[in-house]
Amino acid sequence: MQFSRNRLYRALAVSAAFAVTAPAMAELSPEEVAKLGTELTPVGANPNANDEGTIPAWTGGLTSPPEGWDPEQGYIDPFPQDEVKFTITGDNLDQYRDKLSAGQIALLEKYDNFRMPVYETRRTAALPQKVYDTIKAEAPDVTLEGFGIKNLDGANVPFPIPENGLEAIWNHNVRYLGGGVERQYHWFPVQGDGDFYKVGFLEKRIFDENMDRQSENRLLNYTAKYTSPPTLEGTVQLVHEPIDQVEEVRSAWIYNVGQRRVRRAPDLAYDNANDGTEGIRVTDQFDAYNGAPDRYNWKLVGKKEIYVPYNAYKLSDKSLNYEKDILRTNTINSDLMRYELHRLWVVEATLREDSSHIYGKRTFYLDEDSWSVLMEDAYDTRGDLWRVAIHPVIQFYDVLVPWYRANIYHDLNNGSYLVSNLANEIDDPWEFGVKGRYIEFQPDALRRSGR
Repeated sequence: MQFSRNRLYRALAVSAAFAVTAPAMAELSPEEVAKLGTELTPVGANPNANDEGTIPAWTGGLTSPPEGWDPEQGYIDPFPQDEVKFTITGDNLDQYRDKLSAGQIALLEKYDNFRMPVYETRRTAALPQKVYDTIKAEAPDVTLEGFGIKNLDGANVPFPIPENGLEAIWNHNVRYLGGGVERQYHWFPVQGDGDFYKVGFLEKRIFDENMDRQSENRLLNYTAKYTSPPTLEGTVQLVHEPIDQVEEVRSAWIYNVGQRRVRRAPDLAYDNANDGTEGIRVTDQFDAYNGAPDRYNWKLVGKKEIYVPYNAYKLSDKSLNYEKDILRTNTINSDLMRYELHRLWVVEATLREDSSHIYGKRTFYLDEDSWSVLMEDAYDTRGDLWRVAIHPVIQFYDVLVPWYRANIYHDLNNGSYLVSNLANEIDDPWEFGVKGRYIEFQPDALRRSGR
């Protein structure tokens, strides 16, 4: 599916019109800001345990690796002694239905091999103190103007006390990921009959503060190179991601190794499918959610306690073989998953009448401790649940980054799924805190990087 020029202009016109008519959202009051780090955690979460004691208090998170840890080991489980408390299956899901998402219920009902092993809840999310300090310092000034964000100034949680769903999803989009990261991983589109192929991806994502030259209204610079399969090997993507995506749309280019030329890529946005995904994941589902939010109306439903994929360190085990140990028909090996009870912000996105997208409604479940989207229920334009995304998170304990260990996208219609971000068969560890050079992220550099 191609993103036409007329469609792009129409979306921009709608966004601009909304930006003119919608009032700017008010910033936090001094009294609200004072709650950060006291009544609330530094990112705005409830620091207290729940009444039942099944969710513990947040005490700072996991801020150091296990004793004797070496990065070449991968991210080993810091809680090897934890055991499964119980397992939710299609047979017993009614006992836990009030703490499950619609997507989880659908997967449990549809697939016998989709199970949810539940463990003790551990609130491991933690960020560097300087990130907390910036969040609190900038909270009085950051605002929404239409669908855009103003006065971000380096804050990774611009709206720690969100008033609406748009503010909540912005917290996810600009959350702290270490300033800059270079990583290599694999993903697998798995068909309903179990057939699959492997895609290799080498990605560099550098936020503007880690660049040798800053750019106005720039959130991050991004390059990604396909390393497999042969039909995609050498293809390179380049993205300039703006902060205010109403004022400035995303700029993207692609180097096609077969054509040996660089071209603009306006299709790297919204509901356009990426190469190597078999259409199971669309562009704005990369990293759970990304990009301009202007095609939806966003509603903050509230908080809910839900069993979610958390501290999924088993998926990091370097001894695992993709085909033998991880990949299964319809879903990955459920024994490698870990679910815990956490408080989630629930956000509903409903397609605007003047916009188009393959998903008519989407429900996002955001971790209160990290602002990461941990799950998504995506409905088609008829209102039927179509796709379910599950995003197991871990704390990268040496760099204080809560991020995904995997991204899993299920298609309920045909039984296929896509699992991404696996690095079990890759020796090189992911690098955080990476710096970038302006010249590396220009279209002229694409052809050289594709060789």
